[in-house]
Formats: sequence, C-alpha cells, structure tokens
Amino acid sequence: MKTIKLLEVEKDKFISVIKDNQNLIYKICYSYCSNSENRKDLQQEILLQLWNSFSKFDGRVKISTWIYRIALNTAITFYRNDCKHKDKKVTIDASIISLSYFESDSGKDENIVMLYHLIERLDEMDKALILLYLDDNKYKEIADILGISETNVATKISRIKKSLKEQFSNN
Repeated sequence: MKTIKLLEVEKDKFISVIKDNQNLIYKICYSYCSNSENRKDLQQEILLQLWNSFSKFDGRVKISTWIYRIALNTAITFYRNDCKHKDKKVTIDASIISLSYFESDSGKDENIVMLYHLIERLDEMDKALILLYLDDNKYKEIADILGISETNVATKISRIKKSLKEQFSNN
C-alpha cells in the first residue's frame, strides 16, 4: 500500500515538473522534428526517458538543466536512429504536455517561425546550443549540459548567430 502511495506522489510530482518545463520540451521537439507525427514520437520518447530517470534526479543541478540534458540527448539519439524508434511508442496522457503551440504557424510572428525553420536545419549539436542559448541559459550551464567547454560554447554560439543572421537576411 505504501508503494502505491509513493508511486502516486512521484507521478504527481513528475507531472508538475513536466508542466512547469513543457516549453523547453516543445522547443526541442519542434526543432528536431519537422513532421508532426515524429514530434509526437519524440515527445513520448523524451517523457519516457524523463520518467525512467526521475527517481535518479538528485538536485545537484537545476531541474531545467537536468531536463535539457535528457531531452537533448534523447532528441539527438532519436534523430540519428529514427528507424529504431518507430516500434517503441508509448501512450501518454495528452493533458501532461501538448505541442499545440508549434503545431501550426498561423498567428505567430513570421520572424519567429522563420527562425525555428532555420534552426531546424542546423546539425544536432548546433541546434542544441542555440536552443539552450535562446532559453537564456548561461554559457556555464550550456557547457555542463552538453559536456563541452565554456569557450567552445561561446565560439560556437557566435558562429551560429552569424550564420543564422546571414540566412535570415537572405530570406
């Protein structure tokens, strides 16, 4: 009986954490998958990985940093091994998270839509870097999440921004 109550408490805590950080998951799913069905698959895979790791979260880093690390690693793996994930679908409660903000481009600032389309074309590491940067993470946090040096983060972000700016002005 105690195990069931403990599991319910963990489930409620998990759902609360996901709801508080759903925009972070939106951005990653939207940036790594252009197809809405693939985004849903990636969303499920990220939630599954977060749930499987939830009991291991020890609070040494911010919860958003922990979510970013798992979500980005999952997205990169998903992106590289798309075929392997087609059979690993898990049904989730739709009330936990929804990608509705990114599902249609209507009503959003055209510049933001264009920016996300340009980000979508970046390679996995650059995409992860710019998403973390756009979410106002410090270079130190980005370095910790991605396992690279702060100097490398600064250099890469500078190059990505320059490239995006050039592409933006050409469109």
